Amino acid sequence: MSRDLITRLLDGLPEDAVLTDPDVTASYANDMASFCPAGTPAVVVLPRTTGQVQHVMRTATELRVPVVPQGARSGLSGAANATDGCIVLSLIRMDRILEINAVDRYAVVEPGVINADLSRAVGEQGLCYPPDPSSWEMCTIGGNIGTASGGLCCVKYGVTAEYVLGLEVVLADGRLLTTGRRTAKGVAGYDLTRLFVGSEGTLGVVVRAVLALRPKPPRQLVLAAEFASAAAACDAVCRIMEGGHVPSLLELMDRTTLKAVNDLTRMGLPEETGALLLAAFDTGDPSADLAAVGALCETAGATRVVPAETPAESELLLQARRSSLIALEAVKGTTMIDDVCVPRSRLAEMLEGVERIASKFRLTIGVCAHAGDGNTHPTVCFDAADPEESRRARESFDEIMALGLELGGTITGEHGVGVLKKEWLAREAGPVGMELQRAVKDAFDPHGLLNPGKLF
Repeated sequence: MSRDLITRLLDGLPEDAVLTDPDVTASYANDMASFCPAGTPAVVVLPRTTGQVQHVMRTATELRVPVVPQGARSGLSGAANATDGCIVLSLIRMDRILEINAVDRYAVVEPGVINADLSRAVGEQGLCYPPDPSSWEMCTIGGNIGTASGGLCCVKYGVTAEYVLGLEVVLADGRLLTTGRRTAKGVAGYDLTRLFVGSEGTLGVVVRAVLALRPKPPRQLVLAAEFASAAAACDAVCRIMEGGHVPSLLELMDRTTLKAVNDLTRMGLPEETGALLLAAFDTGDPSADLAAVGALCETAGATRVVPAETPAESELLLQARRSSLIALEAVKGTTMIDDVCVPRSRLAEMLEGVERIASKFRLTIGVCAHAGDGNTHPTVCFDAADPEESRRARESFDEIMALGLELGGTITGEHGVGVLKKEWLAREAGPVGMELQRAVKDAFDPHGLLNPGKLF
């Protein structure tokens, strides 16, 4: 079968697009998630055109070979992990920005375009593509669409799903489906575009996306507020949102995270504080907004409030936040990064609960959060070479997931389900919800070839 598969693939693909060396294909076997099994792919394919993707899917359907679509493999739930004998369909060579339309404010891109590259390209035309995951310098637009990713600016600008106007998708049998529109409005039929956003490659392969753009905002200024406890910082978050303020970001780092970032970067962040809250505004004159938010932070018990005076100072603070996950990984060498989103009003309970869980399992668990959304990233640090510590890490992860659901939250705000959270998706969606989701999957992929073992 493997030899026949390779021969059939080469009938419609250049030789350099079909990788079969086991040492090379093994390097495509998994994303960045821990505790997620990965199989051994039969072949890795790197197409450059939609026609080549269609050839791969037609071949896979005829031979009944599973296909795992991949972007940059920066995901954190195992959604891009290979299965035994699969075709890994890496889309990183489809990396062209095809159009930037300043009048209608959209861009047309291929799935392998790097998020930061798109942001820079549209910025040159006075426009902005707001979704900005922490991995924006490496993650691809296709991966962002697959996991419905977010970023630091979600509190004001929303997540990826709100910017995908239309898609071209290669279905499991190789047919090409076009969804959505290029107009500012459109409600014709079912919203198939939204259905693909967050589907983690289980319904089809995105080969082109029409993305909404916004006018480029002024450079933002950031305020840093120090608190004796995470609960006081969460109180400030509630006061800011209740007061009607619209920050361009509202991010939180707990004491554990601050120490980890300091250890990695030597930035001199205030480790003695219980939590650091970063609030930013990108209005024309953010000084009044920063002053108002600073006053609310002081009312909530901030021990120190420091507004940045220049965009450079602001960027330094944001770099500390963007370094959080890398810094926590350096603590023990391996991390499990949770992605629990709770109502903002329950944010303090979430952080306090994580602290109890860390103590219970004798683990280091740092929390950084898109606090304005209630989206927390409790990050369990552990030594993967220590079986006992690994077991405790997995158990703590599950308790954090359960806590999020108890607080009225969701198991994932932006990282997706993949392999890591299949059991928890079933708990959150319930039996009727899961029955309907499986029916949708069957309608698009009746042979179950696209990214099998993910979500369900």
